[in-house]
Amino acid sequence: MVIKTPDPVSGKHNTGKHARRPRHQGRWRELLRNPFAFAGTLIFLFFLTMAFVGPLVAPYGFENQDIAARLKPPDATHFFGTDQYGRDVFSRILAGSRGIFLLGGIGTLLATIIGTSIGLFAGYYGRMWDEILMRVLDILLAFPPLLLALVLLATVGSSLTNLIVVVTILYVPMLARVVRSMVLDLKTTEFVEAAKTRGEKNSYILFREILPNALAPLLVEMSMRFSYAIFLVASLGFLGLGVQPPSPDWGLQINEARAYFSTAPWMLLFPAGTISLLVIATNLMSDGLRHILQPDIGKQ
Repeated sequence: MVIKTPDPVSGKHNTGKHARRPRHQGRWRELLRNPFAFAGTLIFLFFLTMAFVGPLVAPYGFENQDIAARLKPPDATHFFGTDQYGRDVFSRILAGSRGIFLLGGIGTLLATIIGTSIGLFAGYYGRMWDEILMRVLDILLAFPPLLLALVLLATVGSSLTNLIVVVTILYVPMLARVVRSMVLDLKTTEFVEAAKTRGEKNSYILFREILPNALAPLLVEMSMRFSYAIFLVASLGFLGLGVQPPSPDWGLQINEARAYFSTAPWMLLFPAGTISLLVIATNLMSDGLRHILQPDIGKQ
């Protein structure tokens, strides 16, 4: 049996399982028509792939030293030159992408999970719980992110686990506020009121009715927070509070390259340029996602 459903815009009938396809295909084609967003997405996916296979495809091991080739400028053998120990800068940048996605990515993901839970609870139940949770988050927001990260790491020490925890703590407040604002808008809509009338449980309303409609802005906000996390992790590495040598962390590479900038500028320029490229690509991808996903808000 073929089911026909009217198109919400034209009023014409679409047939069967293909009824919703043209609208979604059009959204993705919009991303392809935006060269900046498309390029940003490709660059982001490239770095994400390198996070998994970078050390495997790198021409040299990131710890391999060759004193005879120290401070060698870029050439066909060493695409980005070598550092003060003769290590290949290109290989270290490829290997360092794993740390960026591990620290920034996991921290942002945990912040999204925790922030979403807080935002759903505070926005839906409101009143006293909303006031308490929002005031606690306001305290965290009162501190500059880098300063708060320095204080936390100076207190608990620098390690991979602590760095992930710090990234999570810093980005929970903004993500929770985004979700809370969406819940406040959505909990008075007709489909939520209909679910309450049917006698649905609060958990069903939160996770089956409200959360799916909040995913679009949440995904955009998550990608933006990841771009901030890249800068944060790199800054902590530059200040010596991130991962420690001989890690190929990009921020740590920049810190080590400062003393050699006049004689080997490539040691600093390539890691710094890589950080900038990934941040710009993530922001461009975020803008593309915003144009694709946000028109769906509130239509379910």
